[in-house]
Amino acid sequence: MRVSPLRGASVSGRRAWAELLRLPALLTVPGDALSGAVAAGGRPNPRTLLAIGSSLCLYEAGMALNDWADRAEDAVERPHRPLPSGRIRPSSALTAACVLTTAGLGLAARAGRPALAVAAPLAATVWAYDLALKHTPVGPVAMAAARGLDHLLGAATTGRPQKALPSAALLGTHTLAVTTVSRRETQGGTSLPPLAALAATATLTGLVARGARGTRRAGSTGAGKRTATATGTGMGTATGTGTGIATRAGTAIAAGRRTLAPDRPNLTLDMALRTALAIAYAATAGRRYTHAVLNPSPPLTQRAVGGGVRATIPLQAALAARAGSALTAVAIAALAPLGRKYAKKVSVT
Repeated sequence: MRVSPLRGASVSGRRAWAELLRLPALLTVPGDALSGAVAAGGRPNPRTLLAIGSSLCLYEAGMALNDWADRAEDAVERPHRPLPSGRIRPSSALTAACVLTTAGLGLAARAGRPALAVAAPLAATVWAYDLALKHTPVGPVAMAAARGLDHLLGAATTGRPQKALPSAALLGTHTLAVTTVSRRETQGGTSLPPLAALAATATLTGLVARGARGTRRAGSTGAGKRTATATGTGMGTATGTGTGIATRAGTAIAAGRRTLAPDRPNLTLDMALRTALAIAYAATAGRRYTHAVLNPSPPLTQRAVGGGVRATIPLQAALAARAGSALTAVAIAALAPLGRKYAKKVSVT
Protein backbone atom coordinates (compact mmCIF):
# COMPACT_ATOMS: atom_id res chain seq x y z
CA MET A 1 0.00 0.00 0.00
CA ARG A 2 1.43 3.34 -1.03
CA VAL A 3 1.31 6.37 1.22
CA SER A 4 0.87 9.67 -0.59
CA PRO A 5 3.73 12.18 -0.27
CA LEU A 6 1.23 14.80 0.94
CA ARG A 7 0.10 12.65 3.83
CA GLY A 8 3.70 11.84 4.72
CA ALA A 9 4.55 15.54 4.73
CA SER A 10 1.60 16.23 7.02
CA VAL A 11 2.78 13.62 9.53
CA SER A 12 6.31 15.00 9.37
CA GLY A 13 4.99 18.51 9.97
CA ARG A 14 3.01 17.45 13.03
CA ARG A 15 6.06 15.68 14.39
CA ALA A 16 8.17 18.80 13.90
CA TRP A 17 5.67 20.98 15.77
CA ALA A 18 5.42 18.39 18.56
CA GLU A 19 9.20 18.59 18.93
CA LEU A 20 9.24 22.39 18.80
CA LEU A 21 6.55 22.72 21.45
CA ARG A 22 7.85 19.81 23.60
CA LEU A 23 4.30 18.50 23.85
CA PRO A 24 4.94 15.90 26.60
CA ALA A 25 6.20 18.72 28.84
CA LEU A 26 2.71 20.23 28.66
CA LEU A 27 1.63 17.63 31.21
CA THR A 28 3.74 19.47 33.81
CA VAL A 29 1.62 22.61 33.43
CA PRO A 30 -1.93 21.90 34.75
CA GLY A 31 -0.57 20.97 38.17
CA ASP A 32 0.74 24.51 38.65
CA ALA A 33 -2.72 26.07 38.64
CA LEU A 34 -4.42 23.15 40.39
CA SER A 35 -1.95 23.02 43.27
CA GLY A 36 -1.97 26.82 43.43
CA ALA A 37 -5.74 26.94 43.81
CA VAL A 38 -5.77 24.53 46.77
CA ALA A 39 -2.64 26.06 48.31
CA ALA A 40 -4.56 29.34 48.44
CA GLY A 41 -7.23 27.65 50.52
CA GLY A 42 -9.82 27.25 47.78
CA ARG A 43 -10.99 24.62 45.34
CA PRO A 44 -10.44 24.39 41.59
CA ASN A 45 -13.33 26.08 39.79
CA PRO A 46 -14.20 27.14 36.22
CA ARG A 47 -11.84 30.10 36.52
CA THR A 48 -9.08 27.66 37.43
CA LEU A 49 -9.71 25.81 34.17
CA LEU A 50 -9.30 29.10 32.30
CA ALA A 51 -6.06 29.69 34.20
CA ILE A 52 -4.84 26.24 33.12
CA GLY A 53 -5.62 27.13 29.52
CA SER A 54 -3.71 30.38 29.93
CA SER A 55 -0.75 28.53 31.43
CA LEU A 56 -0.66 26.03 28.59
CA CYS A 57 -0.64 28.80 25.99
CA LEU A 58 2.07 30.83 27.72
CA TYR A 59 4.19 27.73 28.28
CA GLU A 60 4.03 26.78 24.62
CA ALA A 61 4.70 30.37 23.61
CA GLY A 62 7.90 30.13 25.61
CA MET A 63 8.87 26.88 23.89
CA ALA A 64 8.39 28.31 20.40
CA LEU A 65 10.17 31.55 21.30
CA ASN A 66 13.02 29.62 22.90
CA ASP A 67 13.86 27.78 19.68
CA TRP A 68 13.42 30.94 17.61
CA ALA A 69 15.89 32.80 19.81
CA ASP A 70 18.36 29.86 19.86
CA ARG A 71 18.17 28.94 16.18
CA ALA A 72 21.79 29.96 15.44
CA GLU A 73 23.13 28.17 18.50
CA ASP A 74 21.05 25.08 17.76
CA ALA A 75 22.39 24.97 14.19
CA VAL A 76 25.76 24.11 15.74
CA GLU A 77 24.83 22.12 18.86
CA ARG A 78 21.45 20.60 17.90
CA PRO A 79 21.06 20.62 14.12
CA HIS A 80 18.30 18.01 14.36
CA ARG A 81 15.86 20.46 15.96
CA PRO A 82 12.92 21.66 13.83
CA LEU A 83 14.25 25.15 13.03
CA PRO A 84 17.89 24.44 12.11
CA SER A 85 16.83 21.31 10.23
CA GLY A 86 14.45 23.42 8.12
CA ARG A 87 11.29 21.52 9.07
CA ILE A 88 9.74 24.67 10.54
CA ARG A 89 10.46 28.22 9.38
CA PRO A 90 11.72 30.67 12.03
CA SER A 91 8.97 33.13 11.12
CA SER A 92 6.35 30.45 11.81
CA ALA A 93 7.81 29.78 15.25
CA LEU A 94 7.83 33.48 16.11
CA THR A 95 4.26 33.89 14.88
CA ALA A 96 3.18 30.91 17.00
CA ALA A 97 4.82 32.48 20.07
CA CYS A 98 2.95 35.76 19.51
CA VAL A 99 -0.41 34.07 18.91
CA LEU A 100 -0.04 31.77 21.92
CA THR A 101 0.93 34.68 24.18
CA THR A 102 -2.12 36.65 23.07
CA ALA A 103 -4.36 33.64 23.63
CA GLY A 104 -2.86 33.05 27.07
CA LEU A 105 -3.49 36.61 28.19
CA GLY A 106 -7.01 36.49 26.76
CA LEU A 107 -7.85 33.35 28.74
CA ALA A 108 -6.39 34.90 31.89
CA ALA A 109 -8.57 37.98 31.37
CA ARG A 110 -11.63 35.77 31.20
CA ALA A 111 -10.55 34.14 34.46
CA GLY A 112 -10.74 37.55 36.17
CA ARG A 113 -8.63 40.59 36.93
CA PRO A 114 -6.56 38.88 39.67
CA ALA A 115 -5.59 36.14 37.20
CA LEU A 116 -4.68 38.66 34.51
CA ALA A 117 -2.62 40.60 37.04
CA VAL A 118 -0.47 37.48 37.46
CA ALA A 119 -0.52 36.33 33.82
CA ALA A 120 0.84 39.64 32.50
CA PRO A 121 4.12 39.52 34.46
CA LEU A 122 4.30 35.79 33.73
CA ALA A 123 4.19 36.46 29.98
CA ALA A 124 6.75 39.25 30.36
CA THR A 125 9.05 36.92 32.29
CA VAL A 126 8.77 34.24 29.59
CA TRP A 127 9.71 36.68 26.82
CA ALA A 128 12.47 38.30 28.86
CA TYR A 129 14.00 34.90 29.64
CA ASP A 130 14.00 33.68 26.05
CA LEU A 131 15.18 36.92 24.45
CA ALA A 132 17.57 38.40 27.00
CA LEU A 133 18.09 36.56 30.29
CA LYS A 134 18.62 32.92 29.32
CA HIS A 135 22.40 33.08 28.99
CA THR A 136 22.95 35.44 31.92
CA PRO A 137 23.49 34.53 35.59
CA VAL A 138 19.87 35.47 36.38
CA GLY A 139 18.47 33.10 33.74
CA PRO A 140 17.63 30.25 36.14
CA VAL A 141 16.10 32.75 38.58
CA ALA A 142 13.84 34.09 35.82
CA MET A 143 12.72 30.59 34.93
CA ALA A 144 12.03 29.83 38.59
CA ALA A 145 10.02 33.03 38.83
CA ALA A 146 7.96 32.00 35.80
CA ARG A 147 7.04 28.65 37.37
CA GLY A 148 6.20 30.33 40.67
CA LEU A 149 3.99 32.88 38.90
CA ASP A 150 2.22 30.06 37.07
CA HIS A 151 1.42 28.53 40.45
CA LEU A 152 0.10 31.88 41.68
CA LEU A 153 -2.01 32.18 38.53
CA GLY A 154 -4.08 29.25 39.75
CA ALA A 155 -4.12 30.69 43.26
CA ALA A 156 -5.51 33.96 41.88
CA THR A 157 -8.67 32.16 40.74
CA THR A 158 -9.62 31.59 44.39
CA GLY A 159 -9.04 35.22 45.38
CA ARG A 160 -6.27 34.54 47.93
CA PRO A 161 -3.00 34.18 45.99
CA GLN A 162 -0.83 35.41 48.85
CA LYS A 163 -1.54 32.18 50.76
CA ALA A 164 0.16 30.21 47.97
CA LEU A 165 3.47 32.11 48.17
CA PRO A 166 5.26 29.44 50.29
CA SER A 167 4.37 26.62 47.90
CA ALA A 168 5.24 28.84 44.91
CA ALA A 169 8.69 29.29 46.45
CA LEU A 170 9.13 25.52 46.76
CA LEU A 171 8.07 24.95 43.17
CA GLY A 172 10.33 27.76 42.00
CA THR A 173 13.30 26.28 43.85
CA HIS A 174 12.82 22.99 42.03
CA THR A 175 12.69 24.82 38.69
CA LEU A 176 15.80 26.78 39.60
CA ALA A 177 17.68 23.51 40.16
CA VAL A 178 16.48 21.95 36.89
CA THR A 179 17.31 25.06 34.88
CA THR A 180 20.79 25.28 36.38
CA VAL A 181 21.50 21.71 35.28
CA SER A 182 20.06 22.38 31.81
CA ARG A 183 22.63 25.09 31.12
CA ARG A 184 25.26 22.34 30.79
CA GLU A 185 23.21 19.70 28.98
CA THR A 186 25.05 20.04 25.66
CA GLN A 187 28.55 20.34 27.16
CA GLY A 188 28.45 18.33 30.38
CA GLY A 189 31.82 18.09 32.11
CA THR A 190 30.96 19.15 35.68
CA SER A 191 29.19 17.41 38.55
CA LEU A 192 28.45 20.57 40.53
CA PRO A 193 25.05 21.53 38.98
CA PRO A 194 23.49 18.05 39.30
CA LEU A 195 24.98 17.71 42.79
CA ALA A 196 23.39 21.01 43.83
CA ALA A 197 20.11 19.91 42.24
CA LEU A 198 20.29 16.64 44.16
CA ALA A 199 20.75 18.53 47.43
CA ALA A 200 17.84 20.83 46.57
CA THR A 201 15.65 17.82 45.80
CA ALA A 202 16.47 16.24 49.16
CA THR A 203 15.64 19.49 50.97
CA LEU A 204 12.36 19.97 49.10
CA THR A 205 11.37 16.37 49.75
CA GLY A 206 11.78 16.89 53.48
CA LEU A 207 9.84 20.16 53.48
CA VAL A 208 6.94 18.77 51.45
CA ALA A 209 6.73 15.53 53.44
CA ARG A 210 6.51 17.45 56.72
CA GLY A 211 3.33 19.22 55.68
CA ALA A 212 2.25 22.81 56.13
CA ARG A 213 0.62 24.94 58.77
CA GLY A 214 -3.06 25.50 58.48
CA THR A 215 -3.91 21.94 57.39
CA ARG A 216 -6.33 19.60 59.10
CA ARG A 217 -3.76 18.86 61.81
CA ALA A 218 -3.79 22.52 62.82
CA GLY A 219 -7.55 22.50 62.70
CA SER A 220 -7.66 19.56 65.10
CA THR A 221 -5.37 21.41 67.49
CA GLY A 222 -7.68 24.38 67.31
CA ALA A 223 -10.62 22.11 68.13
CA GLY A 224 -8.71 20.88 71.16
CA LYS A 225 -8.09 24.45 72.27
CA ARG A 226 -11.75 25.29 71.87
CA THR A 227 -12.58 22.22 73.96
CA ALA A 228 -10.20 23.33 76.70
CA THR A 229 -11.70 26.82 76.65
CA ALA A 230 -15.20 25.42 76.89
CA THR A 231 -14.11 23.23 79.81
CA GLY A 232 -12.50 26.15 81.59
CA THR A 233 -15.55 28.35 81.02
CA GLY A 234 -17.87 25.67 82.27
CA MET A 235 -15.81 25.17 85.39
CA GLY A 236 -15.60 28.90 86.04
CA THR A 237 -19.32 29.39 85.64
CA ALA A 238 -20.21 26.48 87.84
CA THR A 239 -17.84 27.34 90.66
CA GLY A 240 -19.11 25.94 93.92
CA THR A 241 -21.46 23.50 92.22
CA GLY A 242 -19.70 20.14 91.83
CA THR A 243 -22.45 18.67 89.71
CA GLY A 244 -22.36 21.64 87.32
CA ILE A 245 -18.61 21.33 86.92
CA ALA A 246 -18.77 17.64 86.14
CA THR A 247 -21.65 18.04 83.72
CA ARG A 248 -20.19 20.93 81.77
CA ALA A 249 -16.66 19.51 81.68
CA GLY A 250 -17.91 16.07 80.70
CA THR A 251 -20.04 17.50 77.90
CA ALA A 252 -17.15 19.58 76.56
CA ILE A 253 -14.71 16.64 76.65
CA ALA A 254 -17.19 14.38 74.88
CA ALA A 255 -17.74 17.01 72.23
CA GLY A 256 -13.98 17.31 71.82
CA ARG A 257 -13.69 13.56 71.33
CA ARG A 258 -16.39 13.58 68.68
CA THR A 259 -14.58 16.45 66.90
CA LEU A 260 -11.12 14.88 66.99
CA ALA A 261 -11.94 11.23 66.34
CA PRO A 262 -13.10 11.56 62.70
CA ASP A 263 -9.90 13.45 61.83
CA ARG A 264 -7.48 10.75 62.97
CA PRO A 265 -7.89 8.35 60.02
CA ASN A 266 -7.99 11.30 57.64
CA LEU A 267 -4.75 12.65 59.08
CA THR A 268 -3.12 9.25 58.62
CA LEU A 269 -4.28 9.00 55.01
CA ASP A 270 -3.22 12.58 54.24
CA MET A 271 0.22 11.95 55.73
CA ALA A 272 0.62 8.69 53.82
CA LEU A 273 -0.37 10.33 50.53
CA ARG A 274 1.88 13.32 51.09
CA THR A 275 4.82 11.07 51.99
CA ALA A 276 4.28 8.77 49.00
CA LEU A 277 4.18 11.71 46.60
CA ALA A 278 7.27 13.27 48.16
CA ILE A 279 9.11 9.97 47.71
CA ALA A 280 7.93 9.74 44.09
CA TYR A 281 9.27 13.24 43.50
CA ALA A 282 12.63 12.39 45.07
CA ALA A 283 12.94 9.17 43.08
CA THR A 284 11.98 10.74 39.74
CA ALA A 285 14.48 13.59 40.00
CA GLY A 286 17.12 12.10 42.29
CA ARG A 287 17.97 9.01 40.27
CA ARG A 288 18.81 10.98 37.12
CA TYR A 289 20.69 13.64 39.08
CA THR A 290 22.79 10.94 40.74
CA HIS A 291 23.74 9.46 37.37
CA ALA A 292 24.81 12.91 36.15
CA VAL A 293 26.87 13.48 39.30
CA LEU A 294 28.74 10.21 38.77
CA ASN A 295 29.17 10.79 35.04
CA PRO A 296 28.47 14.38 33.89
CA SER A 297 28.43 13.53 30.20
CA PRO A 298 26.03 15.40 27.87
CA PRO A 299 23.66 12.39 27.43
CA LEU A 300 23.33 11.80 31.19
CA THR A 301 23.04 15.52 31.88
CA GLN A 302 20.20 15.72 29.35
CA ARG A 303 18.50 12.78 31.03
CA ALA A 304 18.91 14.53 34.37
CA VAL A 305 17.11 17.57 32.95
CA GLY A 306 14.34 15.35 31.59
CA GLY A 307 13.99 13.65 34.97
CA GLY A 308 13.81 17.02 36.69
CA VAL A 309 11.10 18.22 34.32
CA ARG A 310 9.01 15.07 34.85
CA ALA A 311 9.51 15.33 38.63
CA THR A 312 7.54 18.58 38.56
CA ILE A 313 4.31 16.56 38.42
CA PRO A 314 4.77 14.54 41.65
CA LEU A 315 6.02 17.72 43.34
CA GLN A 316 2.87 19.58 42.34
CA ALA A 317 0.77 16.65 43.58
CA ALA A 318 2.67 16.61 46.87
CA LEU A 319 2.06 20.35 47.30
CA ALA A 320 -1.66 19.79 46.75
CA ALA A 321 -1.64 16.99 49.34
CA ARG A 322 0.33 19.28 51.66
CA ALA A 323 -2.49 21.81 51.34
CA GLY A 324 -5.00 19.14 52.41
CA SER A 325 -6.59 18.37 49.03
CA ALA A 326 -6.10 14.65 48.41
CA LEU A 327 -8.45 14.60 45.42
CA THR A 328 -6.53 17.34 43.59
CA ALA A 329 -3.25 15.63 44.47
CA VAL A 330 -4.39 12.34 42.96
CA ALA A 331 -5.68 14.11 39.82
CA ILE A 332 -2.30 15.80 39.30
CA ALA A 333 -0.34 12.60 40.01
CA ALA A 334 -2.37 10.80 37.33
CA LEU A 335 -0.59 12.93 34.72
CA ALA A 336 2.82 11.42 35.56
CA PRO A 337 2.36 8.08 33.72
CA LEU A 338 1.25 9.95 30.61
CA GLY A 339 4.32 12.17 30.85
CA ARG A 340 6.62 9.15 31.01
CA LYS A 341 4.86 7.49 28.10
CA TYR A 342 5.00 10.40 25.69
CA ALA A 343 8.48 11.56 26.75
CA LYS A 344 9.75 8.37 25.10
CA LYS A 345 8.38 9.63 21.77
CA VAL A 346 9.17 13.35 21.97
CA SER A 347 11.95 14.83 24.11
CA VAL A 348 10.93 17.28 26.83
CA THR A 349 14.28 19.12 26.61
